[in-house]
Amino acid sequence: DHPEIQEEIHRKDDRLLTLLKDVYVESRDSPVRVKDGGGEHLPCKQEEKRLTKLGHMGDLDVQKVPKGKISIVEALTVLNNHKLHPQIWTAEKIAVEYSLELKEVNSLLEFFIPFAVQEFPKETKKAI
Repeated sequence: DHPEIQEEIHRKDDRLLTLLKDVYVESRDSPVRVKDGGGEHLPCKQEEKRLTKLGHMGDLDVQKVPKGKISIVEALTVLNNHKLHPQIWTAEKIAVEYSLELKEVNSLLEFFIPFAVQEFPKETKKAI
């Protein structure tokens, strides 16, 4: 819509063109031939897993997770435990207990806060 922008886009810059002409790239690697595996599968690295620490919501959660990760139920449990007993459930203890990195646990505790549902007494509902 703006002709001045279109003009700037299509304008040649002789200084940049001369600098571009000075660039020379030389490749010395021989071309690599890819072998046809014929359906062979390379062995994949087995991911180390751990059993989850299931609480009362065990039926809703997965049974195994890769080390360094936690399930949704575990994350909610960790956040709730830390909220209720921060002196017991420190970031260091959570990291060791769930095989997590300490910096990731600190980020989890800082940025994810479980909410609490509060019910107002019936006599104050009219005031709201």
